[in-house]
Amino acid sequence: MKKVKVAQIGTSSYSHGSAIWKSIIKQKDVFEVAGYALPENEREKFSQQMVIFEGYPELTVEEIINDPEIEGVIVETEEIYLTKYALMVAEAGKHLHMEKPGSDDIEGFERLVDILKSKGLVFSTGYMYRFNPTVMEAMEKVKNGDLGKIYSVEAHMSILHDNALREWLKVFNGGMMFFLGCHLIDLIYRIQGEPDEVIPLNCSTGCGDIHVEDYGMAVYKYPNGVSFAKTCDIEYGGFLRRQLVICGEKGTIEIKPLEMVASGGQLTFSNECYHRNIHQPWESKQSGLYDRYDDMMKNFAELVRGKENPYSYDYELGLYKLILRSCGKDIK
Repeated sequence: MKKVKVAQIGTSSYSHGSAIWKSIIKQKDVFEVAGYALPENEREKFSQQMVIFEGYPELTVEEIINDPEIEGVIVETEEIYLTKYALMVAEAGKHLHMEKPGSDDIEGFERLVDILKSKGLVFSTGYMYRFNPTVMEAMEKVKNGDLGKIYSVEAHMSILHDNALREWLKVFNGGMMFFLGCHLIDLIYRIQGEPDEVIPLNCSTGCGDIHVEDYGMAVYKYPNGVSFAKTCDIEYGGFLRRQLVICGEKGTIEIKPLEMVASGGQLTFSNECYHRNIHQPWESKQSGLYDRYDDMMKNFAELVRGKENPYSYDYELGLYKLILRSCGKDIK
């Protein structure tokens, strides 16, 4: 595959900008890295991250979008600015990888999708569990009917954050549901599609006298069952309790933890049950070692080179709207 010439716009303290940058500069057989831009005073705000950019050209946003040789741009700014810079990339006619889920500007996001669609540009988004091999295998089993009719999906993604990050959540409607719950909503939406009803139950724990929506929960009513997403940023042991449970008429898949950090990447563990014997153990599995960012960015390059994207423009827009509804916004 011919290398894809790319540049990155932005980074932040609380998202994946640093990891994405490390991945693209590591994959020298996949990417030619033109450089990076740091808008919105990021050099000053995130000074501790600047060392990773040493040795590469610092460009302006305008230089990136006006360079005809740059085919793809990776937008990794703070969430509130994502759609702003993604629109610049799309209007310049360049393929786009954008951190999830976009800012909470529905009109801007709709315009972004319209431009990308009209120009036939790649739209890749940073939902990391799409590249988890165990999740991918589970999705295939759902698609193939191995679990029969799906009546419930339970998705958890919690962590223990410091107070500074918890305070930062106030910039979003929905707090944790917008920040991390979006990953869970992507899984539920992929499996079950558009729900009949969304019931947001986001709230503040008030722990540490911090009053933001740090406990995110949303319930989704479907014709044949109920599913939910739950995320919290003050849960001890929350990272290793992250899980996805898919329940169907023929079987159940439990993926837990969704990820475990290992040397050189991540591992995932799962259990599956397709029998009625309550005393018989479930089948347990462990994934091989993988790297969520390497697989994500390699996929972006392959999409630029013509691979079909299983996540359509309409899917990304529908997911985005469902995220906002889960955060309590009234979205049509």
